[in-house]
Order: sequence, then C-alpha cells, then structure tokens
Amino acid sequence: MIQWLLHIVIDAAILLLAAKMMSKVELKGFKSALIVALIIGVLSFLLSWLLTAVLNIATLGIFYFLGLGFIIRIIVYALIIELADRLSSDFKTVGFLPSLWLAIILAIVGGIVDAILF
Repeated sequence: MIQWLLHIVIDAAILLLAAKMMSKVELKGFKSALIVALIIGVLSFLLSWLLTAVLNIATLGIFYFLGLGFIIRIIVYALIIELADRLSSDFKTVGFLPSLWLAIILAIVGGIVDAILF
C-alpha cells in the first residue's frame, strides 16, 4: 500500500513537471496532478490487463513473441492517460502523442523508482 501511494505522489510530480515542459499538456496544479495520478493508477489496475490482451490479440502477439511486449504496455498506458484526460477537467492532453510521451516518461521514472526504493 505504501509503495502504491508513493508511486501516486511521484507520478503526480512527474505529471506536473511534464505538463510544465510540454506545451500540449495542461495540468492545473499539484492537487489536480494527484487526482490525475490516482485516476491513472486505478484505471491502470482495472483496465491494463484487458487492453493489453486486446492489443496482443490485435497484433497477433507479434510484439509479445519478439520480446517487445513493453511497446504494448506503453501504448496501453497512453490509452489510460487519454481516459484520465476525459475523466478530469483539470488535465488536458492535445492528441495522442503527448499521452504517449507521458506514458514513456512515467514508465521510465517508475522503473527507476522501483529499482532504487523497492
């Protein structure tokens, strides 16, 4: 539980920082970033397995069998960020590409945090 909460806070900080650097991402403040990070975390927990399965089937498992399953996971995470955009009025991404970049940044930082702390 502590690990998940720490990830939410770190993801919120990364989202806020990325929103400051990316012109096509808008985020109102840290409170909004926490809410968006929480939405992303919950949606990821609830939907990532389903979206991953659908994309693996749609691509005939090519990425999975080539050892490139992380590409599917990044795309799924970007789709979840797009859903969070629709659910929160304080968070806006213009197009899919900024969501994809956010997904990549969050995945890299999350991996680094996991390697260092857990």
